[in-house]
Amino acid sequence: MRIGMILDKTFPPDPRVANEAISLIENGHEVFLFCLKYGDEPKSETINGIQVKRYKSNKFTYKSSALVYTIPINSKLLVKKIYHFLVKNAIEIVHIHDIQIAEAAFKATEKLQLKTVLDLHENRPEIMKFYPHLQKFPGKYLISSVKWKVKEEEFIKKADAVVVVTEESKNEIVNRVGKLPETIIVVPNTVHKSYYNTAEIKNEIIEKYKNNFVLLYVGDTGLRRGLQTAIESVSVLKDKIPSIKLVIVGSNTSDVFLKQQVEDLAIEKFVDFEGWQNEKLFPSYILASSVCISPLHRNLHHDTTYANKIFQYMSFGKPLLVSDALSQKNIVEKANAGLVHKAENIIDFTEKVLELYNVEVIRTKFGESGKAFIENEFNWEKTSEKLIALYQNF
Repeated sequence: MRIGMILDKTFPPDPRVANEAISLIENGHEVFLFCLKYGDEPKSETINGIQVKRYKSNKFTYKSSALVYTIPINSKLLVKKIYHFLVKNAIEIVHIHDIQIAEAAFKATEKLQLKTVLDLHENRPEIMKFYPHLQKFPGKYLISSVKWKVKEEEFIKKADAVVVVTEESKNEIVNRVGKLPETIIVVPNTVHKSYYNTAEIKNEIIEKYKNNFVLLYVGDTGLRRGLQTAIESVSVLKDKIPSIKLVIVGSNTSDVFLKQQVEDLAIEKFVDFEGWQNEKLFPSYILASSVCISPLHRNLHHDTTYANKIFQYMSFGKPLLVSDALSQKNIVEKANAGLVHKAENIIDFTEKVLELYNVEVIRTKFGESGKAFIENEFNWEKTSEKLIALYQNF
């Protein structure tokens, strides 16, 4: 089958798009990828078997994309390009990545009467509520998350099949939109076996923290990720765990608030801001850790998606401490991979860290259980089977 994937940005990188495309190619399909270009990238090239077709865009189109469901200029500009892509490559089925480009993609497919798959990488209307530029003028008045939600529901109803990242997301869509459960499949962003089997380890990172009890966080450090809870907890934990070190590998524009909090609490020597690092270094940081954390705040977006870091943590046999954001709570408890604390609750977070610190056998048990879960049930090779089956049944 000739599958046409539609992406509203440049490629590479996009791990989810690449993973899905490569898995489908390995199972006998041809995958063509529509994406955008803003520079001198080649119009056409093949990357890991993916036949990438780039269409020229510009800064105006890029900046107006957030207004796509307020002033639909961007969609109108893209319809002809997507239609050209579909016809020229004799596409048989259209796989739309997320809703930003969905209106243009659906309009382009109408004349051709092609089947469509809508791949929701996240709950975009909900996460938009936390974007800084939507909380102030002019974005606050020009971009409506409510309109995006209405459009999302419209696209979900139109699609022949919908792909989501968690069971919780599937259930939410079934209850909210009334989409038949059998038309929705769950494909989480899990790790490949090669991620933990062939990782290159930097011993200097492990050596750096060999005498510390390390609480590790990797990834985006936006305030909704809950690091303020962990930082506040360290101000208490330092008196009970002298060797404690909160290691933060990642960054966000809001880091200034986190660093100010650390300074105000006078705990600079107990918190390391490593900044954004090459993801190839994540395994080394994980192996250097004692407990890996994901203290997300509760909201509908976090309740229906995974912080992919938890799978990276588990794959190296590390115990987890996560907030009770529904999706990660359910998966960590299912895997018996760690403890769950109440989101934004410093006392509960602190008590759970102490429980893990005081009983090493529990940390070991959680680590082993999480690793087994990844190896046997929740690696990409296993979780992509539903995507492969979807296309086999079309």
